[in-house]
Amino acid sequence: MDINAQVARRLEEVAQLLEDQGANVFRIHAYRRGAETVRRLARPVNEILEQEGLEGLRRLPGVGDRIAGAIRDVVRTGRLPMLDRLRGESDPVKILQTVPGIGPVQAARLHEDLGIDSLEDLEAGAHDGRLADVAGFGAKRVAGILDSLATRLCRVRPTREDAGDAPIAELLDVDREYRERAGAGDLHKIAPRRFNPQREAWLPILHTHRGERHYTALFSNTGRAHKLGKTLEWVILYYDGPSGERQCTAVTSRVGPLKDRRIVRGREQECAEYYGLELAPMARGA
Repeated sequence: MDINAQVARRLEEVAQLLEDQGANVFRIHAYRRGAETVRRLARPVNEILEQEGLEGLRRLPGVGDRIAGAIRDVVRTGRLPMLDRLRGESDPVKILQTVPGIGPVQAARLHEDLGIDSLEDLEAGAHDGRLADVAGFGAKRVAGILDSLATRLCRVRPTREDAGDAPIAELLDVDREYRERAGAGDLHKIAPRRFNPQREAWLPILHTHRGERHYTALFSNTGRAHKLGKTLEWVILYYDGPSGERQCTAVTSRVGPLKDRRIVRGREQECAEYYGLELAPMARGA
């Protein structure tokens, strides 16, 4: 199968799963239109990406930022993380292993010991020093990981504002909507492959939007969530950002002034401001 057909098939599968799971019709149409564009191209998409970068993909008819990013992921890695997630096949450890310099053992340690679930988390951990606390991750290896992520994520992480994080109020509102609708039983459920030997369709999935920003929300199906009994409390939110898809986790804080309130991990100070609370400089949420 040539690369254009391979990319188009994945985009078409995304569109079909989004339709099955009740996503916005315009989002579904965008993926189908992107697939049709790729199928009709006279040039291989990998050639366009190599010679013209993401901007070359964005110039294709019907291909915006998100579709261009999806095409890039398939071309460079052979995988589309969003598709894995919609299928219920997302595995944080395998995702971490796609980064040069991180093998199965290191990926498992990063996930289990540091709670790193995504490339976004890995990037943050490399910048804030957490990776340096893990045996085997010296300065040279961390620098190599950052270089690789800068290419994979098409940016060098500068500031929170530049990174395109959604407002706390918006994130918490999507978290609220997901938990309410999951509790009411009115969301489509998928059968995650991990920790689910019976292939039971138990994991509710929400597709929603706030303005032009699209969201997908699911309960955490990670090893840590299962180990700590948080699979029906931790909510993973995926949403659009200017450099591609972003990810964060909403949890219930167990300590300090934010105790028993929903927060977004890593953004405790903003959550405290949202709730009108004072947070000590060294306080942490969950």
